[in-house]
Amino acid sequence: MSTASLKPALRLPQIWNMSVGFLGIQFGFALQNGNASRILQTFGADVEHLSLFWLAAPLTGMIVQPIIGHFSDRTWNRLGRRKPYFLFGALAAALALVLLPNAGVITALLPPILIGAGMLMIMDASINVAMEPFRALVADNLPDAQRSTGFSVQTFLIGIGAVAGSWLPYLLAEYGHIAKTAAPGAVPDNVRYSFYIGAAVLAGAILWTIFTTREYSPQEHARFNPEEPERNTAKGLTVIIKDFANMPLAMRQLGLVQFFSWFALFSMWVFTTPAIAQHVYQVLPGDTSSVKFADAGNQVSFLFGIYNGVSAVYALCLPMLVRLTSRKTTHALSLALGGISLIWIYFIHTPGWLICPMIGIGLAWGSILSMPYAMLSSVLPVQKMGVYMGIFNFFITFPQIVNGLLGGLIVKYIFGGQAIFALTMAGGCMLCGAIAVLSVKDGERPLLKIKSTRTDAARAL
Repeated sequence: MSTASLKPALRLPQIWNMSVGFLGIQFGFALQNGNASRILQTFGADVEHLSLFWLAAPLTGMIVQPIIGHFSDRTWNRLGRRKPYFLFGALAAALALVLLPNAGVITALLPPILIGAGMLMIMDASINVAMEPFRALVADNLPDAQRSTGFSVQTFLIGIGAVAGSWLPYLLAEYGHIAKTAAPGAVPDNVRYSFYIGAAVLAGAILWTIFTTREYSPQEHARFNPEEPERNTAKGLTVIIKDFANMPLAMRQLGLVQFFSWFALFSMWVFTTPAIAQHVYQVLPGDTSSVKFADAGNQVSFLFGIYNGVSAVYALCLPMLVRLTSRKTTHALSLALGGISLIWIYFIHTPGWLICPMIGIGLAWGSILSMPYAMLSSVLPVQKMGVYMGIFNFFITFPQIVNGLLGGLIVKYIFGGQAIFALTMAGGCMLCGAIAVLSVKDGERPLLKIKSTRTDAARAL
């Protein structure tokens, strides 16, 4: 019997409370994804340079998450094991959300584009501080039979937060009658107010999880994991490097899948706004203050809300699909549909039709947020769950760094400045990820043969 099976199953409301904080994180993350390129272009960034500014996100994640994971495995205080990192990360990220759209008014020492990039880096570092301990918390508190359900609930709430964050600028402009255009070099009011609301939602959701979720004490943790060896008291970078070298085989195999998936996602987040503006709205390069550019930016926020909404609903279906097939098959099919949908965007020239490919992208996104972690949690040593969840983020950040360094050059010199081809390239990468996942040896147990798993999954649905 797995040591994790000794843990008591949690009720569905407990699983939901445990993941509400991720709703807030994704609310802020969605605002960033849907509007950062727009804000940076407003401050003077060229299309081919956008990916370089977006490097702030993966670079900070690569550095911060393994360190936070390492120390969260060793943190036991009155607030908890993972919760101290939630709280600090949420407060810092909320502050960055307030400052990013106002970079243009705090330019006494540096140009607004550099201040904006700095705020983007601070926001990403703070979100990363909060994010991976959330992944580890699911593995800490749930038995193995409930982890697919736990990550699926987390993905559902991520989707809800992302829909709200993505749609907010569009709703404020179209229904709140808040200005969607501004003078050259200034961020429109609908975007600025969305970031203020996002800061409040992020902080409030994290506090909800902190006050409603109980973490196991060191004594309880030891009782539920009696086979866990005594923790290594060594500290610092040496231990992280050693853990990286000794990662399980399945984690390495998932790394290739993650490379293709996140290379594609980075291209989508960075280049969708200029791609839609140029390809669908016929906006000229360098135009960042016209009504057509504002409409394109608001449309992208709306579309990102669509794919996040689909991912939220799809997350509730994932446990059933896993029972009928397997984690690998479910993830492969999801990535394939996402890849086809990204390529489909090239053939669309009417804004209304852009909703259709967002459905397939949403299926891929919902699976990316849950299935790799469900597969990974089954092969990791319980005493190093936090650090390995943090190290696993390397396979998310590295492809984004590669894309950040090369993506703009590819768009400029190979695609002739046409950002739409970055999306077709992303689709091809997603299809490669679908093929790669079929080779992962994740040690998944046959769930249909485990009575407790059937019961927990049915209760969650």
